[in-house]
Amino acid sequence: MTDGPLIVQSDKSLLLEVDHPGAAAARVAIAAFAELERAPEHVHTYRITDLGLWNARAAGYDAETVVAALVENSRYPVPHSLLVDVADTMDRYGRLVLRSDPTHGLVLQALDRAVLEEVIRAQRIRGMLGERLDEETVLVHPSERGALKQALLRLGWPAEDHAGHVDGEAHPIALEQDGWQLRPYQAEAVDGFRHGGSGVVVLPCGAGKTLVGAAAMAAMQRTTLIMVTSTVSARQWRDELLARTSLTEDEIGEYSGTSKQVRPVTIATYQVLTTKRKGVHPHLELISARDWGLIIYDEVHLLPAPVFRMTADLQARRRLGLTATLVREDGREGEVFSLIGPKRYDAPWKDIEAQGYIAPAVCTEVRVALPAADRMAYAMAEATDRARLGATHPVKLPVIEQLATRHEGEPLLVIGQYIDQLEEIAAQLGAELITGQTPVRRRQELFDAFRAGEITRLVVSKVANFSIDLPEASVAIQVSGAFGSRQEEAQRLGRLLRPKTDGRSAHFYTVVTRDTQDQDFAAHRQRFLAEQGYAYSIMDADELESAPPAPR
Repeated sequence: MTDGPLIVQSDKSLLLEVDHPGAAAARVAIAAFAELERAPEHVHTYRITDLGLWNARAAGYDAETVVAALVENSRYPVPHSLLVDVADTMDRYGRLVLRSDPTHGLVLQALDRAVLEEVIRAQRIRGMLGERLDEETVLVHPSERGALKQALLRLGWPAEDHAGHVDGEAHPIALEQDGWQLRPYQAEAVDGFRHGGSGVVVLPCGAGKTLVGAAAMAAMQRTTLIMVTSTVSARQWRDELLARTSLTEDEIGEYSGTSKQVRPVTIATYQVLTTKRKGVHPHLELISARDWGLIIYDEVHLLPAPVFRMTADLQARRRLGLTATLVREDGREGEVFSLIGPKRYDAPWKDIEAQGYIAPAVCTEVRVALPAADRMAYAMAEATDRARLGATHPVKLPVIEQLATRHEGEPLLVIGQYIDQLEEIAAQLGAELITGQTPVRRRQELFDAFRAGEITRLVVSKVANFSIDLPEASVAIQVSGAFGSRQEEAQRLGRLLRPKTDGRSAHFYTVVTRDTQDQDFAAHRQRFLAEQGYAYSIMDADELESAPPAPR
């Protein structure tokens, strides 16, 4: 027995003692293959999953590395059955390989004949396969390449895709590194993607994922389709590419609700691609409008279902997913793995912070109590109404004003889910409000004014969750959210993590109504950030007046 910070249990759960001096190193060691489930104050619970082990395997980890991470950090002997199961699970990845045969085209080849016999007899696989070429090889219909990878993943036999990619149309793209250069982790991320062919790069908000995309484009030298979450995000990508690469305005097109330009580099919004008319998606033809050499999915964790289906048909194209977190509340991480590609690079947030590339952040949950009469009304409300009642109760308003006063003069965002609540807060703070109904031009004007310091307070709805670059924002007050969304919490904190010119810390507040679903959802939302090493302190609203000034 050693004095390690980890307790490894036979049900694949890992208990990490947070206050142990070796906890930080252990968290990094298990991050590649274990997912955080619960994060109370002293002991965090992780879970080893098959998908986590396969992602680790695709990223170059072997079973010996995973076993060593468990054994070296465990306080007690690791159950032998778990170590065997880890090795067996990781060994499943790559027993089936998709290859391009010069004579027959796309084939599925087995390193284990029994596995091939098992999968070709599976009902969901049969229609995707063609003629049996020999004992280890079977033809695959090229159009089924994506669907087959999905089906094999569900059967527990994830295929390694070595079938290669079409080159696509060549187009010269160069990085113009005048006064800047790729950070070491950005260069490593690009290398990981290039050597893997396709896959996902996971980097914290503010760590420069757009630059990774630009560098990948320069490395590929091919026409590129970039899919983004909003028109504002499309414009930010365009501006960054114009500033950092040799691309000109004539070479970059925007394909959104207001513009339909197809150029060598085309930036399209998920929204326009998934628009339905008479039961069909008319804009999906954009995918075949050009011989794309690279497709980039910004905020890949947000891929909508139609884009998943579309991506199944794009397996011959190089695909790069960019995200701060692969967490999906709908459980479709497996589809990202099989259709975009496995995780090729993942940098812990605290590692990037330690290098000075993102700002340190102080996270605080401020709890407010419902008045007695309203507490009874909440208890008697329909279950479907309780989330909104707790999240939007006016008892939060004085706390929001106190926090805003506490950080007077600092660039401050108030972020929430419910428009009527945000309208009330904006009026109370005398701040501008940005929602989905705000015209794109007006949004851009307000964001520019905030960046320039002309205004220091903005109230924003979920439209600002993703891909909005507000580098000087240093304080955020979260007043309501999308139930228990972990990726939303991570993205909202990410609005603050751009390094500050004066080196100050960021402050992320969540105002929560005690003893309601609002508090339960907050606990769930915080799980991903807890996994990244962020600790939330909890403060009662009554303590705010006597609390010392927030450190800068």
